[in-house]
Amino acid sequence: MFNVVDHPLIKHKLTIMRNRDTGPKEFRELLREITFLLAYEATRNVETIEVDVETPLEKTKGYAIEDKKMVVVPILRAGLGMADSILELMPNASVGHIGVYRDPQTLRPVQYYCKLPKIEEKSFVFLLDPMLATGFSAVHAVNILKQHGAKNIVLVCLIAAPEGVEALESHHPDVHVYAAALDRQLNNHGYILPGLGDAGDRLYRTK
Repeated sequence: MFNVVDHPLIKHKLTIMRNRDTGPKEFRELLREITFLLAYEATRNVETIEVDVETPLEKTKGYAIEDKKMVVVPILRAGLGMADSILELMPNASVGHIGVYRDPQTLRPVQYYCKLPKIEEKSFVFLLDPMLATGFSAVHAVNILKQHGAKNIVLVCLIAAPEGVEALESHHPDVHVYAAALDRQLNNHGYILPGLGDAGDRLYRTK
């Protein structure tokens, strides 16, 4: 299920990120801030447990999440820029990494790294990648997560293209996606239009 988180702060911050003149320092800060805002919605279906809590006045019932059952998995390398935001909200979450790059000729994903923590049936997995473009990398990463036992997977991204949404939904209709925007289309090189360029390059000034 695909969801655009329609919020004025997200729209404002994403517009600054799209600007070609925005430098890597501000780009990183904005990515972190938008991820915080997206996480609010992405965690909406996380289960809570009832707990007892002692206020200064009396004992009452409260609610807690079991964040040790949370797993955060950024897709390297651009997804790294989103991970700290999730970990600040759920500091006891486990962290895995999936390294995938896109072959420039075929646009297909090439995996070069994978290190995951233990994933249980009740684990709640947050897959992080700023761009859902062709969808091939996301489909590949979800395949890996499911092979390791993941049942509840949420993809958090900044911008999605219709082609990427369709690809992910056709292969993994059970994965929930939370995005800041759904853009128009992909170009011939698999970049999202209007998009914001290559998120990894803009994060780390590698071009």
